[in-house]
Amino acid sequence: MTRLHLPKPKMVATDVDGTLIDHDERVTPRTRATVGALIADGVPFVLATGRPPRWIDPVVDGLGYAPLCVCGNGAVIYDSATDRVLASHTLDVETLSWMADLAERALPGCGLAAERVGASAHDAVTPQFVSSPLYEHAWLNPDDTAVARDEVIDTPAIKMLIRLRGAPSGEMRDVLAPLIGDRADITYSTDHGLIELSAPGVTKASGLASVAQRLGVEHPAIIAFGDMPNDVPMLSMAGHGVAMANAHPEALAVADEVTATNAEDGVARVLERWWT
Repeated sequence: MTRLHLPKPKMVATDVDGTLIDHDERVTPRTRATVGALIADGVPFVLATGRPPRWIDPVVDGLGYAPLCVCGNGAVIYDSATDRVLASHTLDVETLSWMADLAERALPGCGLAAERVGASAHDAVTPQFVSSPLYEHAWLNPDDTAVARDEVIDTPAIKMLIRLRGAPSGEMRDVLAPLIGDRADITYSTDHGLIELSAPGVTKASGLASVAQRLGVEHPAIIAFGDMPNDVPMLSMAGHGVAMANAHPEALAVADEVTATNAEDGVARVLERWWT
């Protein structure tokens, strides 16, 4: 089947950063209009992102629509319309402790952080992001709570983040993956010295599969967009996986199609085949 003769998708799923939004973190008017057209046509539109639920609001504002979201690289299913976490998968304390010790031995000088989730995006009962004193952010995170190292791993988490400034993320993954084995799923969404660990089998593909099951959509009828290694499982699972021109080589390698960059409305350019 060539890309020019694809049937109309029955679900559209897209990564956010580096994919749906531009370099200024905006949903462009062209992308907003195209997404609006597919929604009006009754086709489910799903965000599939490494972002936690609390970082979804700006995307919703840009879209003018509150979709179902696969957050935390598949660990959380979040309904942004009702601000409810519908499902979550966490790493237990024993596994977090074991991985922390392992990471600190294998990647000397690394910092640790943990992403947690409550009943909603803005659940204030417990801090949703905590980091150790050695953790240096790879991007702005104004809602961080700095705690002692052992407090990072004393509560179940949807993700553990391991940061080693100056180290390529791919090399960090290659060092840890053989040591961790099947006790966690390991990926990354930035090349700047940050890797992310989730419960075994938890990926954007598993999260999207859960949403598809809820909505009664078969995997071959899904079109998915992404740009980084954490998108690879989703691009492979979807009936048609589309990588951005600015994508990481691992995403490009599994994609059925390559579109324009996120700064050039790459997502909209593909979707406009069916919705204009």
